[in-house]
Amino acid sequence: MFRHVKNIHFIGIGGIGMSGIAEVLCNLEFQVTGSDLNKSKNTERLEKLGAEIYEGHAAENVGEAQVVVYSSAVKEDNPEIIFARENKIPVIPRAEMLAELMTLKPYSVGIAGSHGKTTTTSMVATILGHAGVEPTTIVGGVVDTLGSNAKLGTSDWFVIEADESDRSFLMLNPTISVVTNIDREHMESYKGMDDVTQCFTDFANKVPFYGACVICLDDPNVQAIIPFIKRRRVTYGFTAQADVSAHNIFYNETFGSNFTVWKG
Repeated sequence: MFRHVKNIHFIGIGGIGMSGIAEVLCNLEFQVTGSDLNKSKNTERLEKLGAEIYEGHAAENVGEAQVVVYSSAVKEDNPEIIFARENKIPVIPRAEMLAELMTLKPYSVGIAGSHGKTTTTSMVATILGHAGVEPTTIVGGVVDTLGSNAKLGTSDWFVIEADESDRSFLMLNPTISVVTNIDREHMESYKGMDDVTQCFTDFANKVPFYGACVICLDDPNVQAIIPFIKRRRVTYGFTAQADVSAHNIFYNETFGSNFTVWKG
């Protein structure tokens, strides 16, 4: 991991994806600074962890940063990006920093999908926590069990939400990739539906030879990419043809559900 880098600056630090990465870095005792147009609950939480947050964007905000991280919402004419590049400070997208951060742990789960990835990531992190495997987690939403959108865990596992909206999930190299579904979303980043499915196929195949891809067999577009997945795959869904399936499902009075899991 990039231990020789200590000062990290985030442009758009209040965003849900950016603030999660910044929180983990704060807990790892990096010197974190950041800017956003307005302060928020996310930035207030980071300030309590020791981050220095600037309201508005200005070149001087970059300070002593050794690397500058920007979100997809930040434009190239942002004064902080211009200053960093003029002073030969590395400027990287959010996903690249996330990919580097994932090297902190030997095993990782990257959860992608057009819909449901925040919920699925939250569930996986919560289940692992209840099982005594406290993962480091970065999610695209605040998780009730964490009280935040991120947590530095104590186990060897890292659980993250992989964002396909700008194709940046292709920068990630999880041990286990998860694809919940594939739909016609964020088409401003894609040439067409074939491009969308190809990117999800590429993401599924990013796992190492000892890893696996977990995919939902209920989704027709996911079914279509199965022949092109080269790594070991595990299917799940409601159908009995899935490797892991849910049966005897009923909803309880606490707005949850109960079901029996079948394997095989």
